[in-house]
Amino acid sequence: MSEKVLTADSTIGAWLDSEVGGQLVRGLLAASGASEESLAPVRGLPLQQLVPLSQGQMPQSVIDDLVLKANGGVMPETEATGWTERITPGRFTGKTVVVTGAASGIGRATASRIAREGGRVIAVDMSAERLQEFRGSLADADITTVVGDITKTESVDAIVAAAGEKIDALANVAGINDDFSPLGETTDEMWDRVMAVNVTGAFKLTRAVLPAMLAAGKGSIVNVGSEAGLRGNASGNAYTTSKHAVAGMTRSAAFMYGPQGIRVNLVAPGGVATGIPFPPHVSETGQARLQPFQSAIPTLATAEQLAASITFLLSDDGVNINGAILPSDGGWSVQ
Repeated sequence: MSEKVLTADSTIGAWLDSEVGGQLVRGLLAASGASEESLAPVRGLPLQQLVPLSQGQMPQSVIDDLVLKANGGVMPETEATGWTERITPGRFTGKTVVVTGAASGIGRATASRIAREGGRVIAVDMSAERLQEFRGSLADADITTVVGDITKTESVDAIVAAAGEKIDALANVAGINDDFSPLGETTDEMWDRVMAVNVTGAFKLTRAVLPAMLAAGKGSIVNVGSEAGLRGNASGNAYTTSKHAVAGMTRSAAFMYGPQGIRVNLVAPGGVATGIPFPPHVSETGQARLQPFQSAIPTLATAEQLAASITFLLSDDGVNINGAILPSDGGWSVQ
């Protein structure tokens, strides 16, 4: 039986299991000093996902070259073999949704899906350049961009002003990582910055949108937590504490505002192929302690897969779900 055609959308596992594709991928790994074991968590992702995973180290031309070599110099038609994002037309029609961290990663994927499903998106990020590029990628969508820092009151005020009197939903996606340091090594600067962005920023913006939701008698808020908010062995002290705090904030708000028609839920990602960046210097002690547990991540998700979980809870499809902590982690939380 002849092998299946390998494309950029074929899974990394399919490439590795192929006689021809496996040889090509292993050759690429050897040239970069990496091992096949390093790809274990991403076997279910498309080969194309290696480009964003590399964080700029692997150009698109490398993937195109692999596909050409696997197919005798001919570029085959793309055929998705794994999960494919399926837009639900009109799911957010008539709704105004605020999305933070909207210029990249999970935030961008979430904002993009809402816009393509008919919603009016208030896209918030600190990067004006990346926000503009995102806005340009969806020229026909209803997207208002706001450049700002959610830890600053003036930025929160600007976001609410841009949204107007009607705010149907909020996705608190913006977040930063820590340096993997254990508590005894965590600096005041690291602690203050991580808590400010991951907890205080989400708190301030949520507080600011609540009046509009209370006036309407309905609303949906989704906070993006982390696997680190469910366990102690997924990240450093500051990040782990911040994500546990976000889970507590979610549950409290869900309890307090559920009777007024406001749903507040949390999505807890595991490993994400386009995850938030780490500081340039990480704690050697923390990294050594965490590594065996992080290597047990069953799979990495794409930003679009996380957006599917987030938009489900944001939308009316999440009716009757309030105060939920949804691990979107490929099963990591049950290990």
